[in-house]
Amino acid sequence: MTTKLERAFTEASKLSSEEQNILAEWLLTELASEKRWSKLFANSQDVLATLGQKALDEHRKGKTQELDPEKI
Repeated sequence: MTTKLERAFTEASKLSSEEQNILAEWLLTELASEKRWSKLFANSQDVLATLGQKALDEHRKGKTQELDPEKI
């Protein structure tokens, strides 16, 4: 465990039991979400590559238009 994380847990241990549980639930939810996103991105490389290639093909065929942020 890093020094910074140890310091954070030391500070968190000073909170009430209810606040500690809220913090713990939030942290666990965030960690699970991060893990889920990492897995989704790791498994989507083929799909992203295919979509990127299709976009480039459409651009080369003149089927795209320049995005004008002022018109959004």
